[in-house]
Amino acid sequence: MKLGFLTAPLPELTIDEIADWAAANGFESLEIAAWPAQSGDTRRYAGTSHIDVDGLTKDQAEEYVGRITEKGLEISGLGYYPNLLHPDADHRAQVKEHLMKVITAASLMGVPVVNTFIGANRENTQEENWEQAKVIWKDIVAHARDSGVKIAIENCPMIFSRDEWPSGHNLAYNPAMWRTMFEEFGETVGLCFDPSHLVWLMIDIERAVTEFGSRIYHVQAKDVMIDWDGLYEYGVMSLGMGWQIPRLPGLGDVEWDVFFRALWRTGYDGHIIIEHEDRDFEGTEELVKRGFLLARNVLRPYIV
Repeated sequence: MKLGFLTAPLPELTIDEIADWAAANGFESLEIAAWPAQSGDTRRYAGTSHIDVDGLTKDQAEEYVGRITEKGLEISGLGYYPNLLHPDADHRAQVKEHLMKVITAASLMGVPVVNTFIGANRENTQEENWEQAKVIWKDIVAHARDSGVKIAIENCPMIFSRDEWPSGHNLAYNPAMWRTMFEEFGETVGLCFDPSHLVWLMIDIERAVTEFGSRIYHVQAKDVMIDWDGLYEYGVMSLGMGWQIPRLPGLGDVEWDVFFRALWRTGYDGHIIIEHEDRDFEGTEELVKRGFLLARNVLRPYIV
């Protein structure tokens, strides 16, 4: 395994500055944030562009990768997390076009995985969203397959605020949908597995890793803390709003020893990428970096 982090929380730094800091502080890989360079999503921890994939050439791709690898780092994947099933057709077309460019860029760079969401229209049922997903994703999956790139869907429901309620913005958050998705799209599509989301969804993390280990193409390490007072106030029908609090690994309720035990038993030997969404460690570059270092120290004993 190799330990790294998603670059999204450091939007003011260049990729070279991030890579220098990562290499100097014991990290081995980076998931590169790849939102559109000019007009990224304004969602929190989204919209960061550390690579401009628009019109990227083979020579540019190789030069970009070379700058990372000469520092002793690997690129675990390119990360772009829009809503491909957004209710607005123009928005869907824009983000789909960019995702196709990200896949092309990954192929040119020799990066094995593109991490993303499958999307959801919050007003539709899971079944209605899935019927639309089968249509929208057909040519995306074909493009990835033809490009030699895997697509890893993060298992986050994307329901943190009222504008995402009641169905969230990403339908692929449970085992039932994972099985359906894999059957439809084949080996090209797998999971960008984040254990934190399963905590508040009350889905057994160890069982999920054991069952779907062969389809875990990428791992994001994020923690979550259940605010029991918030749960008391709002109940489970609030779908986590008011009581699911993203934290850095070691500061929440994920049992990391259990999680890594399951990963090792399933044979996962890829990248462990810290995803930083902890409000206690944001606001300044120094705080964000302290958060990454804290997570590094928690996770490092499990990674050899």
